[in-house]
Amino acid sequence: MMSAHSIDLFDTVIHGGTVATASDTALCDVGIRNGKIAALGQDLRGRQMLDASDRLVLPGGIDAHCHLDQPRAQGLASGGALMADDFHSGSLSAAFGGNTTIIPFAVQHRGQSLVAAVADYHQRANARAFIDYGFHLIVSDPRPEVLSDELPMLIARGHASVKVYMTYEAMRLSDRQILDVLDCNRRAGALTMIHAENYECISWLTDRLEAEGKLAPKFHEDSRPMAIEREATHRAITLSEVAQAEMLIVHVSGREAIEEIRRARARGIRIYAETCPQYLFLSTADLDQPDFRGAMCMCSPPPREPVNQTHVWQGIEDGLFDIFSSDHAPYRFDPSGKLMYGPKVSFRRVANGIPGLETRGPLLFSEGVMTGRIDLNRFVALNSTNSAKLYGLHPRKGTIAVGSDADIAIWDPARRVTITNDMLHHNVDYTPYEGREICGWPVTVISRGEVVVHEGELLGRAGHGHFVERYRPAKGAASWN
Repeated sequence: MMSAHSIDLFDTVIHGGTVATASDTALCDVGIRNGKIAALGQDLRGRQMLDASDRLVLPGGIDAHCHLDQPRAQGLASGGALMADDFHSGSLSAAFGGNTTIIPFAVQHRGQSLVAAVADYHQRANARAFIDYGFHLIVSDPRPEVLSDELPMLIARGHASVKVYMTYEAMRLSDRQILDVLDCNRRAGALTMIHAENYECISWLTDRLEAEGKLAPKFHEDSRPMAIEREATHRAITLSEVAQAEMLIVHVSGREAIEEIRRARARGIRIYAETCPQYLFLSTADLDQPDFRGAMCMCSPPPREPVNQTHVWQGIEDGLFDIFSSDHAPYRFDPSGKLMYGPKVSFRRVANGIPGLETRGPLLFSEGVMTGRIDLNRFVALNSTNSAKLYGLHPRKGTIAVGSDADIAIWDPARRVTITNDMLHHNVDYTPYEGREICGWPVTVISRGEVVVHEGELLGRAGHGHFVERYRPAKGAASWN
């Protein structure tokens, strides 16, 4: 029989650690009960005691931009290649990287019902995820019935973010179509995400490069120079301003697009911005590897010249970037993925995207916090809290507060790790960060009160992860001139 004293015990207590949120840092215990954070204090007692001495107790990471188990189709960034990660392997890899929530994409292909696309994605995710997940909606065919019925209904059902593309033949929307989606999202309460690159310029440059026999992966960057991203970013901001709708520019890669965002904010326009590890740690040199291996680092926008990394870091440090996501796009370096059309094909035919779910947080922690570029609270904001706020998860997720989900990652800031693909848990046969030594690693990951990962061992189970409905607060954060 349980004693009266034991009734007061928490299910789990994390004790002895340094707890950090996006705004505060304190040495305290965290008491967890029924999957929620129930108390923050001293000398708490629980049925399960987790010692976090000399470690950091942080909100679980939220990777709010990743691609998992998307259907194959031509005219996309994938070029028809097969994604190596589904919700099982992808969420497993995410958990080992300190994440407790992921938000991949439910893709509407042209001619398809958006509702049907979302239903299909629910089937793909059902009972397979180790951690919680939501869906962004990708709209490629904004027909009248999609805008008037399907999209508002899905937003009302907890899909608080919608992505549109300015490039890729099968995905790109016209400026008018983007305005229609922006207006619909504004009225229905969703954030619009946009991939900002100029399709016509990319197509023209690619044709010219191929005519000159410039086919190798290193020419991928030549086909998508910073000017193309700059122009599209400027145009996307203008469309957002005209529609008076909030917008997030995803995977910003370079100085020129960064400058456009700075100018917009100086005018009082609230434009959100995201960047990714590949723009801090990869460069054009990684695209220029022998034996077609540069294809392993091909993504869009592409990695830039090494000097560009300084500008991206500056945006991380001074607050230009709101969130830091992996843009995990898992294509193997074999005939199912990057080599689908062979090792001598034009860069045009290579699947765009690189893996990064598991390495995203540790890379930023090591090269941001441990080098002094950013403080711990800024790391928490970029890794967790800002995504929760932007995408309608806060305060349920993205922070350590009484009443929030007990989604927590315990980090050992002194642990040195050399990244190798063998140690990672994705289903991709390489990592672009092979051999990179980093300092700091998540050693225990807790999802809704359950320990999923501890000291390199999987303790969680597939199916623990649930779909999480997301709703954004009423409009008011944006300012329009």
